[in-house]
Amino acid sequence: MKPTWKPHEEHGKLSTEDRKELPDSVYAFPRQKKEPMTDASHVRNAMARFDQVKGVSDEERDQAFANIQAAAKHYGVDVKEKSWRELGKQPHTTNPHHAPKK
Repeated sequence: MKPTWKPHEEHGKLSTEDRKELPDSVYAFPRQKKEPMTDASHVRNAMARFDQVKGVSDEERDQAFANIQAAAKHYGVDVKEKSWRELGKQPHTTNPHHAPKK
């Protein structure tokens, strides 16, 4: 699937008002305006929250994953997953509390 994501000049923390002004093309889920990706941190957040987005079809998830891949490439974020079905299966960050006890 071809991504619809395009870079945008907004960076950093986005307020609710800021998000209202963003074009659909910066969102992982453009129709729902869910998961804006205006920098590397937001791309990682979209990956981490991907499985929390409710009320979307598999086709919309295909589109969102293509958008995440495009934004990740642009911002230099490594995406190991080959499919959106792999997102949310494992933590994306190391949490010492989840490490096996010795």
